[in-house]
Amino acid sequence: MSLQWPPEWERTPSSDRSPNRSFQASLGTTTEDLSTEMDRLDPDEWRASTASGGSYTKSNGLPKYNANPDDPGFVLRWTEDGEQFAVACDAYSRLRDNVRAVYLWVHETRMRGQRPVRTGDTEFAAARLPSADEEAVVATAPPHEILEVAPDAGEAVVKAAARQKKAETHPDSGGDEQEFKRIVEAEEAMLDE
Repeated sequence: MSLQWPPEWERTPSSDRSPNRSFQASLGTTTEDLSTEMDRLDPDEWRASTASGGSYTKSNGLPKYNANPDDPGFVLRWTEDGEQFAVACDAYSRLRDNVRAVYLWVHETRMRGQRPVRTGDTEFAAARLPSADEEAVVATAPPHEILEVAPDAGEAVVKAAARQKKAETHPDSGGDEQEFKRIVEAEEAMLDE
């Protein structure tokens, strides 16, 4: 089974994923909490996505307590009143932590909706997916942050940083193709300035 990550969203490079030591709940407890939270939200339908295989996944897509896929990413999708929403996390090196982060976001966002505060949109507007005829806008880090150089770095510094990062992420060396492309684009952007 493969993770169904929204195609317009960037993935966290595996080298940037870290363990989270602040979440104490187990994967089993976390999936129960998330399922309860989705029942409270009461969407028309909802489904989770992980890279866990069939025997490690419940019918709603949530991982079972013993799931431990190579890709720890987690996506939660739901539909409400004809609109589609998604929340995803792959910032952590363990599936449990990514599921917990999504659960906490959904819980905190739902709780905000119970406050007597008025906003210009629903509390879940940030999770709304674009319709098929809208073009998705993906936020990306500035080129100098991707290359980890100063915003006004000289050509030699930019080229050296890009060379090192491309060597680390090159697909032929087992690196991430998307991250490699991101580095190439950042280098080009900085050298074009």
